[in-house]
Amino acid sequence: MNTSEANGVGTLDLDKLFAARLYAARARPYLATALFALHTVESRQVPTMAVDRHWRCYVSPGFVDRMSVEDLAGVWVHEVSHLLRDHHGRSDRVARERELTGPGERLRMNIAADMEINDDAYGDGLVTPEGAVRPETLGLPAGNLMEDYLRWFQLGPRTQELAWLDCGSGADGLDRGWELGPDGAHGLSEQQRDAVRFRVAQAIKGRPGSTPSGWRRWAEDAFHPPQPWRELLGAAVRSAVSAPGVGEDYTYGRPSRRSVSLPGIVLPSLRRRPPRVCVVIDTSRSVSDAELGSALLEVAAISRAVGGRRDLVSVVSCDAAARVAQPLCRAEGIELLGGGGTDLRTGFAKALRGRPDAVVVLTDGQTPWPESRPPCRTVVGLFPRRHDGGSYAEDDPDYVPDTPPDWARVVEIGSAPVSR
Repeated sequence: MNTSEANGVGTLDLDKLFAARLYAARARPYLATALFALHTVESRQVPTMAVDRHWRCYVSPGFVDRMSVEDLAGVWVHEVSHLLRDHHGRSDRVARERELTGPGERLRMNIAADMEINDDAYGDGLVTPEGAVRPETLGLPAGNLMEDYLRWFQLGPRTQELAWLDCGSGADGLDRGWELGPDGAHGLSEQQRDAVRFRVAQAIKGRPGSTPSGWRRWAEDAFHPPQPWRELLGAAVRSAVSAPGVGEDYTYGRPSRRSVSLPGIVLPSLRRRPPRVCVVIDTSRSVSDAELGSALLEVAAISRAVGGRRDLVSVVSCDAAARVAQPLCRAEGIELLGGGGTDLRTGFAKALRGRPDAVVVLTDGQTPWPESRPPCRTVVGLFPRRHDGGSYAEDDPDYVPDTPPDWARVVEIGSAPVSR
């Protein structure tokens, strides 16, 4: 993680490099399986060390010559952390969801991923390598995920000194010309990569007291991975609006071909029109501002799921009373009103007046539900709530909400794709 000095022309000092890896394994024994799973590749095209998504580690000979064994140990831990935390897969997902393109955006992802790693990676026998990017480097709070940091900074004067940064496709998902690719030698298969992550998670859970809290949360998710809720929600909406009968109506503009067999009678033909979707957003006080912000992002994603026709998507904000349905122009321009108790039955009633083909409800579930099935498909995006036998935070301390009805397709939303 040194800066942009020219790489040396000597051969790679493997003894020094592997001594640093052993040093890293002794300092972070729970990462030993992952550290020794990496296959090293000498490269003069990388500024320091970098990893690809196939678990190869590319190393600059000049960088190894300049660094101490202790500093190199920190770089080993840094690079393997990118792979264990699936920064390449998460970067690809973020790029799709937020429509981020170009190498500049991938550099931002690399910087954000570095900040996620570096805020608690060092100390306790591991020195911080020179040039390591920490959240405070950009004036940001520690303890957050790559996805959060991406929202909080842009490339500019404060990041000019980081333009050299290149941790490879293992950090940001963008393949490099100097990488060996999926067909190159010594890469790990998907099953082998999963096995390495599982063994690291086992090592962390076996001695939880000796690992940072971020790694403990990561290990918990390795055993109980959260669902990719954005993909599931998008698939549920697309399934709802493409079901048989959705968006179908009769028209006399093009008479049915069966009319020729009935002289003097004009029969209408069945026409499929673009589906209409109404999104009901729970704005009661039990839903946090962060969850409302997430709901607005999902509204934009829902418009993409129905083909990008925002004029076909309307939004109703609802607590105990439903507000006016708004057409979707820009998600950030939607005014969400509420803050009282919850009764989404009024939201359903308001939504159904527009005769939508599908209703999408974004809620924490602390509400009564309609007694009968609506005349259209229904998808419920459910903000997760912990329930261990205690009460929910509603007006009645003993209130326990009904679960969403069987006629709704339910997707739990709001869980991060990975934990730190």
